[in-house]
Amino acid sequence: MSEIAENIKDICSRIQKAAERGRRGADEVKLVAVTKTVDAERVNEAIRSGIRSIGENRVQEAEEKFKLITERVEKHLVGHLQTNKAKKAVQLFDFIQSVDRERIAQEISRRAKDLGKAMEILVEVNTSGEETKFGVHPDKALPFIETISKLEGIKIKGLMTVGLFSENPEEVRPCFKKLKKLFEKIKSANLPNVEMKFLSMGMTNDFEVAIEEGSNMVRIGTGIFGPRG
Repeated sequence: MSEIAENIKDICSRIQKAAERGRRGADEVKLVAVTKTVDAERVNEAIRSGIRSIGENRVQEAEEKFKLITERVEKHLVGHLQTNKAKKAVQLFDFIQSVDRERIAQEISRRAKDLGKAMEILVEVNTSGEETKFGVHPDKALPFIETISKLEGIKIKGLMTVGLFSENPEEVRPCFKKLKKLFEKIKSANLPNVEMKFLSMGMTNDFEVAIEEGSNMVRIGTGIFGPRG
């Protein structure tokens, strides 16, 4: 078994244990393998080892890499999206996880309509309060979603956050609690064109805590592919 396959097996085992602690099944948690700076050969190896969803941070890198991905896999954009890259993003990806501005939502809507596509998106929320992080302020998330839910060509499928940067996962837990509470609030609002299905939170250093707090989509890069060069 290759190192990548071993890493995936280990991550899946840890997902299962964290899900059990949260009184859920591991099959309720979607694993997105983040492939930023990982070459296509290694991505294909991960897919052959059971990965069904991959996440890229940059549209330009994805455009070149996806030409070399030989296996069918769900493709997520997990990084910040610039307006001028929206057309290409809608063409390349099945899911855009990082919508946090009305202008970008409008552009995704326009490009998706042009392609006759319904683009599935998540709204990114800044739960840490760090100015360096992207995302809608938690207090503005509901009105933001109410506004963009009226746009054609997009389907709002949940929320995403990048938690506080910390080596200690317990310090990140409040971010995940905050997003879960917001997720439930928006879900109970029963907005048209809004299905609170996915709660995307948790990365290599903190995904177990995220799952314990309700995450059903984790974004793992280093844990699968090793440290970036």
